Order: sequence, then C-alpha cells, then structure tokens
Amino acid sequence: MRPRRIFLTGFSGTGKSQVGQAVARRLGWPFVDTDVMIVALAGKSIPQIFADDGEERFRAWERVALKQVLGEEPAVIATGGGLVIDPLNREVLRASGLVVCLEAQPETILRRLKADLDDSDSPALRPLLAVADPLERIHLLKASRQPVYALADWTVHSDSLTVFQVANEVVRGWQLIAGTTGGAADGPAFVIPSALGSYPVHMGWGIMSGLGHRMKGAGLSGTAYIVSEENVFGHHGDAAQAALAEAGFKVHALRVPPGEATKTLETATQLYHRLIALRAERGQAIVALGGGMIGDLAGFVAATLLRGMPLVQVPTSLLAMVDASLGGKVAVDLPQAKNLVGAFYPPRLVLADVSALTTLPRRELVSGFAEVIKHALVRDPEMVALLEEKAQDLLALHPDLTAQVVERSAGVKARVVSEDEREEGIRIILNFGHTLGHGLEAASGYTMLHGEAVSVGIVGAIMISSRLGLLGQDVVDRVRRLMVAYGLPVTARGVDPAAVLPAMDLDKKVRQKSIRWVLLQGLGKPVVRENVPRALVVEVVAELTR
Repeated sequence: MRPRRIFLTGFSGTGKSQVGQAVARRLGWPFVDTDVMIVALAGKSIPQIFADDGEERFRAWERVALKQVLGEEPAVIATGGGLVIDPLNREVLRASGLVVCLEAQPETILRRLKADLDDSDSPALRPLLAVADPLERIHLLKASRQPVYALADWTVHSDSLTVFQVANEVVRGWQLIAGTTGGAADGPAFVIPSALGSYPVHMGWGIMSGLGHRMKGAGLSGTAYIVSEENVFGHHGDAAQAALAEAGFKVHALRVPPGEATKTLETATQLYHRLIALRAERGQAIVALGGGMIGDLAGFVAATLLRGMPLVQVPTSLLAMVDASLGGKVAVDLPQAKNLVGAFYPPRLVLADVSALTTLPRRELVSGFAEVIKHALVRDPEMVALLEEKAQDLLALHPDLTAQVVERSAGVKARVVSEDEREEGIRIILNFGHTLGHGLEAASGYTMLHGEAVSVGIVGAIMISSRLGLLGQDVVDRVRRLMVAYGLPVTARGVDPAAVLPAMDLDKKVRQKSIRWVLLQGLGKPVVRENVPRALVVEVVAELTR
C-alpha cells in the first residue's frame, strides 16, 4: 500500500510550501505546513520565537507540530528546514510516510529567501538573512544538514524547475518508490479542485482500457451512456465500450452528427428524449467521448438532465485534451455566437488517451496546437522554446514527447482553473486569442475550426499588444513563425470583417458593454485591458481578413 502521507524536507528556500500545495492539489489531499502550525501554536512569528525563546524552544514546537500532523491522513506535509535534525523526528517521518527532500544550490536558496522578504504574507522569515554574510551562512548550515537530508526516500533538485515540474517529480517519486502496482500509470496526472468535488485527470499513451476501472474508482457504477459523434465513435467506440463492460458497466451509445453545427439546444433536446426513453437515472454516468464539441454538448446535457448526472470526459482531440475537457465549462451555441447557453459543471474524472491523436484528421490535429501554443504564451514561456524546437516531432506525434507536452499544456489549464474555477479572476487569461477568434469563427459560419480561429485571434491580440506599446515587433514575428511552423493560419482571408465585430460584442467577456481584451506585455505576462480603442480593433481585423 502506498503511504498516505508525503513529508517534504529540505533547506529553507527550496520551495517546500509552494510545491507541497501543488502536490496536494494534484493528489486531492490536504496540505499542512509545520511552520504555519508553529506560528499558530506559539502565537508569535518564527523570528520572534528565536529571539524571545531561542532555537531549543523552536525545536520543541516542531516536535509538537509533527505530533499533531500525524492525525492527518492522507496529507502532504511541508516541514521546517531543521526538523529532520532531531533523530526522533526522522524516525517518525520514515515510519509515517514517504520522505521527499527538495534540494537547491545555496545561491538559489539565497535568491529565493531575498524574494521572500518582499512577501508581506510570508508567515515566518527566516533568521538566515540576519547575518553579515548570508550566503556563507547558508553554505555552512546546509553542509551540516546534508547527511540527514540524504536519508530521504526521494530527492528532487529544484534549481532549474518550475513549481509544477517539481511537484510532478514528487508525485512520480511517490508512485514509483512507494507504489506496488505499476508505477506512474496508476496515479492521475493531477487533480483539479472544485467547489462541487475535486476530480482526477488521467493522461498517458494507450490508457483507454482503464476507463471503466477509473470510473469505478471515482464511485461510479451501473449504466453508462456514451455520447459521441459518429466519426469519433467509429475510431474509439469499441475500445470505450469494452473498457466499460470489463468493469461491469451496462453501456448505451448515443451518436450525433459531427461538427460545431451539432452543438445546439435542438441536439441537446434530442439527447434528453433518447436518455429518457432509456430510463436514465440521476446516478448513471454520461461519458463524453470526443473533441471539444462533444465535451460541451454531452456536458451540458449531463448538467441539466435530471438536475445533474455524473459526467466523465474522455477527450480524443488535442484541443479537448489540453483545454476543453478541463475546468468544468459546458455549453451549447446559439445562432448569434458560441457557448451562450451553458454552466460550470465539473466532471467526475477526465481520461485522455494521447494515442487517440493518431486518428485525427491532419487539419484537426494542427488546429489543436493553437491551444497548446496559447498556454505556453500566457503561462509557460519555457514551453515556447520547446514548441519551436520540436515542432516536427510533435506534428509526427512521437509518443513520449507528445504525452509530455500534452500533460504540460493541460497542466497550465489545470493550475489556472484551480485558482479560479468560475472565471471571476485570473482564469480570463485563458481567453487569450479567443475574443477575436470567436468573432472570426462565427463570421466564417463556423467553416474555420476553433483552433484555426484562435490562431488568427492570437496573432491579432499580439498585434494589438504591440501597437499599444506592450510588446516589440520581434515577439509579433516570433509568434507568427511559431504558428506557421505548426501549419496554423495567421490570417483569415475571405472572412467578412463587418461580421466579426458584432460577434465579438456578444462575447462572454464583455462587461458593461466593454470588451475585456487579454493581451501580452511579454511571454508569460498576460494583462487584461478594457480600453482598447475600437479603431485599433477595426484596423487589425481589416488586416487579418484582407
């Protein structure tokens, strides 16, 4: 059995608190920080404890906090940098969970601790900097503790990794070292918290056969209704039905015509009638097998029929894997614009078999890379360079690389929606390129694929950012080259510009009749602007459609 506690150890500044929270979100576990507990128990900050009572008293508080956290299971627990000095503490950690040490070079640690000084919300700050030569102090103290840090079950060197990447390595250690049934494939890629219930996201190459057992693990059983479009069902319907039947589910398949034109209230009503005729019950699951259109449509039906049926998202397109299946937004279109009728309705789980991408038409695969690029531009600048370097390998769907990039891109979406489930704050950054993209898509009569419209919308947003003085022309040119490398359009020739603007005015991001534009002031630095001159928008739309 895997231990149900993960203890993070390591020197101050190695990122235990941030990484611990990320790991906890991914596993769906509570997070505990022993330093925060000590502050609450003692009624004073850690520097005050050291100043008033001395280090010995602080170590006593550490033992009290450790004893209390043993009442939490499961839990991810960030420990103070010196907690493992005490041999008794080390014995307790090893007997009670998996011990993971986060490592970093002294120079990295000093840089992070100095940054912490600017954080007014920091619960404790570290007496390490209150000396004449803090770097030398870190070198000496870290060297003295290194033998006990080396006793951890798993070590992650965090210097050049993001918090998300370190969290991935922590979970991988938990899966590989403490697991007994096959390692990393057994756990979710991450867990997305939701007010209606957190849900796991499983990603990997060739994992469709585990669908039924994953659903049973999520508490689902009985009858499952697969909603899919005809083409997708032809590729993946048999495998999905077999996986469900193997786990004991009775399966019904409901197929609809392909294409965005299917995602309407009329189609939803047809599905309602078919489900009622099959005597669907509230506890029986709807399985959305397909791309973003099916995820939206089946999700909308699940959210509204019988006041809510369990939803399972099984995305088969790239766009759906990295974006549409995550975050709980479901909707249908009206003639005026996309997604005007919908809800926030999280699934019970998401299972993305990345090998399904090999069955996509080339145009649809290429379209999906627009969302991958979008995620990189707004939240993961390092991935921009990876996408530039590996374009041909990714378009050829090399299994390991593709699975890695899909999970990394989906992780951007997961992190953002974890912070803002109902799109009341930071989640708006995921609409980068979509304001103009949705307008182009509607104006084309939906002959443009969503990703194609978003690609042109991203180029338009970059152009607006540049002309407002937020970006240099070099970034505009770089983004255009990246889109072209993936075969994505950078213009929408033939689309009527006069039809684009009215569709944009119906966008869901409009507030008090003013469009909220997501722009960039640098790679990974999105900003929201409500005062973009209408004349500038008209000018850019004209250029893109000329």
